[in-house]
Amino acid sequence: MTDQTLIIDADDTLWENNIYFDRATEEFLDFLDHATMSRADVRAVLNEIERANIASQGYGAAGFSRNLRQCYEHLAERDISDDDLATVMAFGERILSQEIELIDGVVDTLDYLGGRHHLILMTKGHPEEQRLKVDRSGLEGHFRHVAIVREKDPAAYEELTAELTLAPERTWMVGNSPRSDINAPLAAGLNAVFVPHESTWSLKLQELAAGPGRLLVLERFTQLREHF
Repeated sequence: MTDQTLIIDADDTLWENNIYFDRATEEFLDFLDHATMSRADVRAVLNEIERANIASQGYGAAGFSRNLRQCYEHLAERDISDDDLATVMAFGERILSQEIELIDGVVDTLDYLGGRHHLILMTKGHPEEQRLKVDRSGLEGHFRHVAIVREKDPAAYEELTAELTLAPERTWMVGNSPRSDINAPLAAGLNAVFVPHESTWSLKLQELAAGPGRLLVLERFTQLREHF
């Protein structure tokens, strides 16, 4: 296939992201050290807090830090001090200073695809956080357009398609999240390429759904060269 439009996800597709949230969560679990709840039970409580707060706080390290604080305030078995809260918040805030770790083969694959197709970067989350990651990645030059959205749902894909006058039958979303990178664009009439990541956030997981567009499932980002 030539002269397609590839909309490419950023976090956990182009660079590592969720591993840093997982590490921060492990640090939080160690610090909380709950006497009766298992680590899985505490994670379940944190997941519910995150799910409840997504609409108001969105995605990103800042919101995650506040979620950790709320979880700590809810579950702590000792008197809560300001120092404790600062420690808990710092687990999430440190994510903002993490170096961008590109996934293997991303640069060479983008070089190849950019000579054959139109590339668009689409990422969701806090605008300033995501803009900073795009800038620090050094990848923006590969893309004709960068879209930072609050949520990647069918409406967001429809708006992007209309804004850039894209042909749905020649447009593919490439990403690791079944919910936001695959099912949502398929529902909007686009095609999709699923490139799973072993550390995908649990709230992004969902059964792959059928849609009017085509679905391609790969094992690695570099395999895009074999199909596009």
